[in-house]
Amino acid sequence: MSEATKGLEPKILWERFSEIAQIPRPSKKEEKIRKHMRELLDGLKIKYKEDKVGNIVASIPSKSGYEKTPIIVLQGHIDMVCEKDNETKHDFDNDPIKLIKDGEWIKADGTTLGSDNGIGVAAALALITDKDAVHGPLEILMTIDEETGLTGASNLEPGFVTGKTLLNLDSEEDGAFYVGCSGGVDTIAEFDIEWKKVNDGNNYYKLVVTGLKGGHSGLDIHTGRGNAIKILGRTLNALESTNYSIVSLEGGNLRNAIPREAEAIIAINKSQEENAKNIINEFQKDILNEFKTSDGNVKVTFSSVEVKTDKVFGDKFKNKIIDTILALPHGVIAMSQDLKDLVETSTNVATVHTNGDLLKIGTSQRSSINSANQYIARNVRAIFNLAGGRTETNDGYPGWKPNLDSAILKTSKEVFKEIFNKEPEIKAIHAGLECGILEGKNPGMDMVSFGPTIQGAHSPNEKVNIPAVEKFYNLLKGILKKVTENN
Repeated sequence: MSEATKGLEPKILWERFSEIAQIPRPSKKEEKIRKHMRELLDGLKIKYKEDKVGNIVASIPSKSGYEKTPIIVLQGHIDMVCEKDNETKHDFDNDPIKLIKDGEWIKADGTTLGSDNGIGVAAALALITDKDAVHGPLEILMTIDEETGLTGASNLEPGFVTGKTLLNLDSEEDGAFYVGCSGGVDTIAEFDIEWKKVNDGNNYYKLVVTGLKGGHSGLDIHTGRGNAIKILGRTLNALESTNYSIVSLEGGNLRNAIPREAEAIIAINKSQEENAKNIINEFQKDILNEFKTSDGNVKVTFSSVEVKTDKVFGDKFKNKIIDTILALPHGVIAMSQDLKDLVETSTNVATVHTNGDLLKIGTSQRSSINSANQYIARNVRAIFNLAGGRTETNDGYPGWKPNLDSAILKTSKEVFKEIFNKEPEIKAIHAGLECGILEGKNPGMDMVSFGPTIQGAHSPNEKVNIPAVEKFYNLLKGILKKVTENN
């Protein structure tokens, strides 16, 4: 067990989480964590199976006397978002996550923590050896690649799980049960870069936007945090009078994270260097004033770099790309008219990358209403089309429509009140849970989602609340016990 989690309760859950944190598990690269799960289950003499894409389902026998209780499926994903601070040296393909205890929180050292969804998976696995847990037969479904494509859930084979009641352990708010989620699509544009020769007398500079919080492009989209790509576009627009040229643009890593950092390599005539610095200094003041409450550490820096190139973006192409970045919507598009404080529709300007002769801009759209999701995606696609990009919108993933008459929701609410002597909140989430897909794969499946408090998911600020983890695990055991006793 990690030093950071020693002495924490429930002990077996933190042991499992510490083990998981030692195993590299980027989305689409789950081979090592899958191997770990196989070895763990073999060692515990638990039967399991894998499907073609790499999902694992483990069959956990019931406690004695409860063999005829209907099977409950416990579900979580084994991949994690891999984000780190710019100055942090970490290889997500090979290095373990370094855990740190900070008061009532567990966090990582300059990287994402992986509590999304490592804590949920650890809780399910803890039940295998928890002698005090009362439950009927369980199926622990561990899916792959939730974070970058919902690949595991989308390719789940019919009959891979047999239970008709599912507890999704991938929510991030103590005291709440989630009964619905948004659907989403990605809209991506690719541009052929139009080059021109470098002008004589130019020096090269790196223009960098840093210091932003970033965060989950669904859960944090309403917070008003800065988007590094949008701010970079604004900075480049402010520099228009210097007659600079662009060598490359880079920003963001993931479609489901608000970009925290972005940079441009630009060429400016030596005579315009001081003018550029003055413009950036003034812009820095403006942007700090705008984001002083929501993202007060934003920085725009300008430094000399050595670059070997004989070409830069042509002026017309440069202006077209900057206009495109400025025109793309980012943030909340509409709030729900049915559920208080729930974002209904949003869009995220997620990535920009220069690769050879191509420039690619990636965005993601979310909504709990399919037609609204398609509309905002079409809006983004129209901007890309007007700019001459080759545009693609993927098939995306479905939302999960709330069922307030759910039997497992009723049971879960009863248990919550019995344990904590108060009513839980019933919510929908502006993020993609696998429940919508799993419902489609298993018609009639009854589901609810819950978890402990996790803050800063999808960013190096990610942390999980220690007391909330214990409450979460006790609630999970309580629900399983109640279902068992009721049957």
